[in-house]
Amino acid sequence: MSSSSSSAQLKRLKPLYQHVVNNFLVVMAAPLAVAAIVNAARVGPDELLRMVRALRPVHVFLAAFVPAAAATLYLMLRPRPVYLVDYACFRTKPNCRVPFATFLEHAKLVTYVEGASIDERSVRFMTRLLERSGLGEETCLPPAHHFIPPYRNLEASRAEVEVVIFNAIDDLLAKTGISPAAIDILVVNCSLFAPIPSFTDMIINNYKMRSDIRNVHLSGMGCSAGLISVGLARNFLQVAPHGAHALVVSTETITPNYYVGKERAMLLPNCLFRMGGAAVLLSTSRAKARFRLSRVVRTLTGAQDSAYRCVFQEEDGEGHRGINLSKDLMTIAGDSLKANITAIGPLVLPASEQLLFALSFIARRVLTRRVKPYLPDFRMAFEHFCIHAGGRAVIDELQRSLGLSDEHVEASRMALHRFGNTSSSSVWYELAYIEAKGRMRPGDRVWMIGFGSGFKCNSAAWECISPARNADGPWADSICRYPVDIPEVLKH
Repeated sequence: MSSSSSSAQLKRLKPLYQHVVNNFLVVMAAPLAVAAIVNAARVGPDELLRMVRALRPVHVFLAAFVPAAAATLYLMLRPRPVYLVDYACFRTKPNCRVPFATFLEHAKLVTYVEGASIDERSVRFMTRLLERSGLGEETCLPPAHHFIPPYRNLEASRAEVEVVIFNAIDDLLAKTGISPAAIDILVVNCSLFAPIPSFTDMIINNYKMRSDIRNVHLSGMGCSAGLISVGLARNFLQVAPHGAHALVVSTETITPNYYVGKERAMLLPNCLFRMGGAAVLLSTSRAKARFRLSRVVRTLTGAQDSAYRCVFQEEDGEGHRGINLSKDLMTIAGDSLKANITAIGPLVLPASEQLLFALSFIARRVLTRRVKPYLPDFRMAFEHFCIHAGGRAVIDELQRSLGLSDEHVEASRMALHRFGNTSSSSVWYELAYIEAKGRMRPGDRVWMIGFGSGFKCNSAAWECISPARNADGPWADSICRYPVDIPEVLKH
């Protein structure tokens, strides 16, 4: 028998295998239940009554008390479910748009600015990067970057923060109808800009929130910090009164981080990162909730020097500050993803996939390393995937590693094309894309995957309760044009 025919037979048998393994308890319990009913029928009602009367009171008490006590203890100790009430993303402004021609012309003019060392060679390098980046012509940079030279001062940075996060929060409050005074917990993440007072103080002051609100600003944690913020807010909600609300705000401030040097590894963020932000409202009350948070799984590989330094803020030889992206970034991201898959797999995958993965692992350890490892099919655990739009290479690598279709990564590619790399908020633009396309259904499961400095790979799993009723949001004025074809290299 040829290998192709045997492979085809295995594919035909796989659905039967999955059905049996995933419904193992039902398959085993059904014969036992039938046997118990048959035996009871054979004994007869008089014999059953005699057996019941023979039971001692202590046996009856234990039979009733122990299950009740166990159930009560379980309900008291289990974590409270956390729900996503709603979310909103920053809506970019047309006056902040940076088509490729504008971006490159601006970069050429910066070469003449005193103190900048960016040169024509650097501009040609950025041109090639943009052509292959997967970004479109409508991505936005803050107003400060439209000046020559770009403004990178504190005042301009604060202005960008206020525009982005207040816009997103205003939209969220309007959608949910919640008062700022009803928010009990505030978690904000922005990696590269941490002013005094902090982002949380800016929000509390602008919306006149309560003085007893619990608030945290996370900085320096990279593009995966949005999911870290969700996990932190979930932990806060476990000890807050039932029905408490947590506001999570994720953004990255671009203004102070324009690199004017000529180190190629530090020019890439100039080409990829764009304005963006998202505001998310979580609660332990199911009322009006749209999603249920199933899992948050974090993996960190920072103990390895190469992983720790692969995304590193530093100054180049001429004193220009920027983010240095290591050439080993994709390899390190792949290793971090494998660690995250190993951690989240047992929590979300059906039993059939876990069994195949376990058998593959044992075979590789016991028999030989040449046995090909089994990659679990995460399409059986999730209907939708929101992969951090860190760049075209990141999306390509995850699609290949997870065996996903083009439709599964469409939201990530289109978010990168329309908005660019918006750092930790990118997964929310992707979720908004899926909903704007009308693809979300009640019961659908969503996997958000984020990568960040350190190096981290973080995941959040959600289950849809109620899809969005309309496409209003960051895609409202452009969803009709998507998806678009993204060529390997743009032709100008």
